[in-house]
Amino acid sequence: MLSFLKNHPFAVEAFFESSLVLTFAVPKEQLQYMIPGCLELDTFNDKWAFIAIAMVQTKGLRPKGFPAFMGNDFFLIGYRVFVRFRNEEGRNLRGLYILKSETNKKKMEVLGNIFTHYDYSTTDISQSWHDDLLQISSLKSGFDLKVRIPGGDHVPLPVGSPFSDWKETRRFAGPLPFTFTYDSSSGKVLVIEGVRKDWKPMPVQVVDHQFSFIKQLGIDNIQLANAFIIRNIPYYWKKGKIEQWSKIDDNSRVS
Repeated sequence: MLSFLKNHPFAVEAFFESSLVLTFAVPKEQLQYMIPGCLELDTFNDKWAFIAIAMVQTKGLRPKGFPAFMGNDFFLIGYRVFVRFRNEEGRNLRGLYILKSETNKKKMEVLGNIFTHYDYSTTDISQSWHDDLLQISSLKSGFDLKVRIPGGDHVPLPVGSPFSDWKETRRFAGPLPFTFTYDSSSGKVLVIEGVRKDWKPMPVQVVDHQFSFIKQLGIDNIQLANAFIIRNIPYYWKKGKIEQWSKIDDNSRVS
């Protein structure tokens, strides 16, 4: 029963008051070992793979269809790899593979770990504004982020970004439609589809960033590729769908 519950057995909805996403480019060879064999890295120029850190202030998170007053407000942090999955129908799905999930409330940790495989932990979150400068930090998780908001397309790309302009970066600005979890004992992949409207990412300037989790990965030549904020977005996740993964020889893949 517990295994069934963790497979996202019902749709969930929430209102995103804000979603701040930093995306880091990594040589693809250094990320390959972090994902299961059923997934492929979603790459740029066949060289760069990507880790994204999403910091989301949610409002009214609840089972879809429940009244808003039954929802809860949480701050969520997700560390994810951009990936692709070839499903049973031959579709090549773009999505995310979760490395780590955090929240500011114990209730979300408990419920999240009952109904998902995302392995939530609770941490301290501090947010403060100084004019147009937003700082988000956590002593327990060892991160400190400062970004200047609002931005605009005049904001320069991060130094070392593999992208040539903000238009090019938007393909890797999220949200990717799907999230994947793999059960190696059964060879099954859990696919969760997210649905949203009016997703208009706005570039922001990263003034400073330090993330202990990223440092602990021991990756060489990691580069901040882009940073965006999205505000006031209704969002929901569909009920999870199980796919049986069969290893397919690369020469027989359907394009």
